[in-house]
Amino acid sequence: MTGGKYFDDLSVGETFETGGITLTESAIVDFALTYDPQPFHVNRVAATGSIFGGLIASGFQTLAMTFRLFRDTGVLTGTNLGGHGMDEVRWLAPVRPGDTIRARVTVERMTPSRSKPDRGVVRFRYRTYNQDDVEVLSAVMDHVMARRTS
Repeated sequence: MTGGKYFDDLSVGETFETGGITLTESAIVDFALTYDPQPFHVNRVAATGSIFGGLIASGFQTLAMTFRLFRDTGVLTGTNLGGHGMDEVRWLAPVRPGDTIRARVTVERMTPSRSKPDRGVVRFRYRTYNQDDVEVLSAVMDHVMARRTS
C-alpha cells in the first residue's frame, strides 16, 4: 500500500495482515541490553535456568516489532496523527531466537472527534503470532487518524 487509510476509509471489523520478521539471538540481546536487561533476555546460560528454559525476546521488543510490522503495511502512512493510548497488553507466549512473528490487526471501534472534525480515534486490536500460529501478544492501541476533508 502506498498511501495510508483515512479514518473514513476504515470500518469496524476490517482486518489487516502484516508480513513477518524473524528474530535473531543477537537482535534479542541487543534490544534487551538497551531497554530490558533481564537475565532471560541477555544471558543464554542464565536464561536456561529461568522459568522460560532459554533465551526469550523482551515483550517490549515484541510489542515494538508488532507496531513496526503494522506500520510497514502502509495503512498508517500519512494518516496516523499519533497514538492516543494502549490497553490490554498481554504477553501470551515467549518469543525465542529464530521465531518469525507476524500480526493481524483489526479495527474494533471508531470514534469521530466532536471538537476536531479533521480527525477521529480508531481502536485497533493487535494480535501477534509466531510461525506455529501461536498467539504471542495481544494489545489494543488507539490511533488518532486523519479524516478526509471536503
